[in-house]
Order: sequence, then structure tokens, then C-alpha cells
Amino acid sequence: MQTLQGIAVSPGVAIGEALVVDNEGFRIPRRFVMRDVVDDEVERLNKALDFVATEIARDRDAVAAQLGSDYGAIFAAHLQMLRDRRMNEELTSLIRERHHSPEYAVRTVLRRYAKIFQELRDDYLAERANDIFDLERRLLRCLLGERREELAHITSPVVVLAHNLTPSETAMLDPEFVLGFITEIGGAGGHTAIVAKGLEIPAVVGTGSFLRDVSGGELTIVDGDLGRVILQPDEETIARYRREVEEHRSLAVRLQSLRELPAETLDGTRVTLSANIEFPREVDACLDRGADGVGLYRTEFLYLAVNSEPTEDEHYDAYRQVLMAMGDRPVVFRTLDLGADKLGRLPTHEEERNPFLGLRSIRLSLKNLPQFRTQLRAILRASVLGSARIMFPLISSMQELRHAKMVVADTMEDLEEAGVDFDREIQIGMMVEVPATVVMLDKFLPEVDFISIGTNDLIQYALAVDRSNNEVADRYRASDPAVLRLLDMSLTAARQAEIPASVCGQMSGEATYTMLLLGLGLRALSVPPAGIPEIKKICRSVSVSQCVEVAKRALAMESPGEIETYLREELRKVVPELVLC
Repeated sequence: MQTLQGIAVSPGVAIGEALVVDNEGFRIPRRFVMRDVVDDEVERLNKALDFVATEIARDRDAVAAQLGSDYGAIFAAHLQMLRDRRMNEELTSLIRERHHSPEYAVRTVLRRYAKIFQELRDDYLAERANDIFDLERRLLRCLLGERREELAHITSPVVVLAHNLTPSETAMLDPEFVLGFITEIGGAGGHTAIVAKGLEIPAVVGTGSFLRDVSGGELTIVDGDLGRVILQPDEETIARYRREVEEHRSLAVRLQSLRELPAETLDGTRVTLSANIEFPREVDACLDRGADGVGLYRTEFLYLAVNSEPTEDEHYDAYRQVLMAMGDRPVVFRTLDLGADKLGRLPTHEEERNPFLGLRSIRLSLKNLPQFRTQLRAILRASVLGSARIMFPLISSMQELRHAKMVVADTMEDLEEAGVDFDREIQIGMMVEVPATVVMLDKFLPEVDFISIGTNDLIQYALAVDRSNNEVADRYRASDPAVLRLLDMSLTAARQAEIPASVCGQMSGEATYTMLLLGLGLRALSVPPAGIPEIKKICRSVSVSQCVEVAKRALAMESPGEIETYLREELRKVVPELVLC
């Protein structure tokens, strides 16, 4: 049994067989072959061995010709390993006697050999493990060819283990079959984490290297509550986590009883609880959890889930589905937030040194006006079907905001001339995600109908921490005193200007921060659909005066750790079942 510690990004517990996705993109499940094709599979293995041997010999000769025979000898050692009689017998045995696929046999045998080398005290011999990994990659590339299994086509229950998953790859995961996932890199605030929460898939990221120690088919546990991963768990651990899964289900059933009740504090203050979504299909989950509306529709995932740029009608169809399903509940359409870790099909192919500080979000939309107008036309056309609102992401200057509003006005004029109906009084808002915007918020507020504070970006820009980089993940803290002060400044300014404000970042969906946010004056939160019942339970268990005192004490503290501990203890007092060890 091996236990890894990472970053919890999507709650829940998953127990299932591992599906390994390595750096090369190979997916090697534990696949068995029928008895009548065993000979064919052995022949396929032998052909792969011969092909790789020829490939290595060619590389050896080319390197020796350029750099000398000493360098060519490196590849000679690879050939010797490849032709090792004992290794070849083990590979063949797994196919003939256990009916494993050649791919799974290669992964299993070569990883075991590599682990033996890695555990040797001799540094030189330990380095030979890398030679074995190189052989493994060559053989798998030959065996799999173009038949790599797509993540979107997984059809049996698995836990996905990967070096990394992009937001678009995560968006392809089917929650019916992907029980959970683990990645070696990544951070708590990345969009991969956001999508995982939206799909309600338990996930842990940033565990560090582990893929070389695990094979497909091994039982794996993902603890998305505590950020823990357990490889090859013993029976006692499996039984304990199965009990935890049942406890999660029991709590979910109890919280579901709140579905029709309002999020109202003990002293009668109404809190609006809306949902964050990425895909139209999530609307059912919003309604099932009793959401007051959609506070953040991340429309860019319409781009990330397809291979070509969506047409205006494709935009319209997605927005129409959401608006019609939500009825008179408001739906906030955030315009495209492409760039940074959500690449999509950008209008430039240049590599950006720091994409989080580069051409992204509203900057990208204003530079690519045809794409921006296409989306705005679709939103405006759909606006007559429900209560639609438009929100611009990453506004950092008055010029950006006014330019974006001007594009909306021009688009309205075009639709009017074409005789297309739309909501002429549609509300327009902006995200508050940049410290400069917080400082100048009193100037922005008269120009908008509402604001939404995006804590994910606000935290990373305020603390100068790349939210998707696990090397600095421990510095990405929503509880940092600087972040709390920025939130307090934003909510105070909005309250004084009488402009509605909400928080839609991950912070709003974490139970630990609910009392703090209510104490800072927040009365509207937008959270992943799965988080609505927990947040509603907290709202209905506290008074505003109680929360004001919590916020006052937290703002006086100097350490993120101290603040987190304090907030967890205050939550434990009112809703102990929501506080995990």
C-alpha cells in the first residue's frame, strides 16, 4: 500500500481500477485477450520487439557515425535489454498464461524491472531505470500505433491517473465511468479543478511523480476531501473508505431535503445561491439542487469541447437550452474567458511566456472582434427566452469596460436593423479579478448593473502565485489576509454604490468560507451545483450577527493558517458534519 498527498480539488471519494495515462498519452487498461487470439497477440509482441530493435540499431549507427562509438554503445545496451531472454519469456508468459494484452504485459514487466533498478544503492545502476522506461515507450508506441484510447471513449468504471489533464481533456470525462482522477501536477485554482467540481468527479492534483510506480488495473482510492491517494490499498483501508462513501451518500440525502427551502439565515436574511456551470447538461443538476439561477456560465467550454470554432447558431442553441430550462431564474453569461490554461482555438499561434498575464479573457475578445460579436449576437438572440445577463471577464481598465459595452451596443444595433428580437434592457456586469480593479472599483461601479468577484484569479494576481503550478501551490491561499482585505474593499464599495455583488470563484463553494463571506456583507454566492446543499445548510444554521463577528476576527489575523483554523472551528460549532478531519 502506498499513500500520496496532493491537493484536494473536487470533494468525494472514489474507489476503482486505475487507468494510467502517462506523459506520452498512452492509456493502458488491464485488457484481457481471448484464448483463440493468444498466438496472434504473441506474434504482435514479437513484431514490436523486432521493429524496436531495428529502430534502436538505426539510432546506434547514426549516433556512432556523428559522435563516435562510445556514444553508440548506449544504444547497444538498449538492444541487449530488449533481447534479454528472461524478460521476453516473462512478456510471452503474461500473454499466453494470463491472457493479458501485449501492451499491458509490456507495462507490467518493464515497470517491475525499472523499479528493481531504482531501488539499487548503486547510483549508476539506478540510472539504468531510465533506459527501461525508454524501451517501454518505444514498444508501446509501436504496439498502440494510432489506437490510443481517447479519454472521451472510456466505457468501464476507472480512476484516471495522469501526469496532467488539461481543462478540455477533463471536460471530456464521463462521470458515469470516470469515478475519480489524480494528476502529478496542477493546483487548486486551475480550470481543470473547476471542471472536475462541475462534473462532480472526486479529484486530487499535484501529488508529484508516481506514475512509474503503478500499473493499469490496480485498485486505487481517491480521497477528494483530504487530498489523499492510496495505491494498492489493503482490505482494512478499502473497508474504511467504502464506509466513507456511504456516509457521503447519506449526508447528500439529508441535505437534499433542503432543496425547496430558501437559503435564509436564522435572523431572516435571504441569501441568493446560484450555480456555476460549464455545459448546458449541468442545468438539471442546478434545478435538482434548488439553485436560484446560474450565476456564472463559463461559455468558453463550448470552444474547448469541440474541434472547430462554434458557429453563432451553435452558441445560440447552447444558450437557449440553459435559459429555457431555468425559466425565470437569471442566467449570467460570462463572455469567453479563453487563454491562460484554457487555450482553445486562439487567433494567434505564438507561444506566450506568461499566458496568465498575456492575451486572455476580455483582452482576447476585444482583439478578435468577429469572434466576440458572434457570441454576443447569440446571447442577445437567446435573451428573449429567459432572464439573461452578460458579464465581461478580467476587466482591468475603464477603457476595456467601455470598449466591451460599445461592442454590445453595436451588436444590438445590427440585430435591430435585421429585425431580430432581443432584450434591450439586458443587464451588463463585470468580473472583479484584478487588484487594480478593486482599487478603482468606485469608478467602475456606475458603469455596470452588477459585479461578480472571481476569487480564483484575484488570489493568484494578489499573491503572485500561478494557481495551476503545484510548485507554489502551498502559497495559493484564499485565507491570506491580503485576499480577505481585497474582498472586504470590493463588497464595501459595491454596498455603498448600491450595486449587486456576488462571489463566483472556488472560495464561494467551500464551506469553510461561507460564514466569513456572509460576515463581509455578501448576500449572493455562485457555486458548483454539488456545493449548493452544503452552503444552504450553513446559511440556515447561522445568524448574520454571528457571521459579522467571525469576519471581524478573521480580518484582524495575520496568518492564512491561523485564519483557516479559526474558520474551520467556527464552522464545526454550527454544522459539525461538514468539517472533515
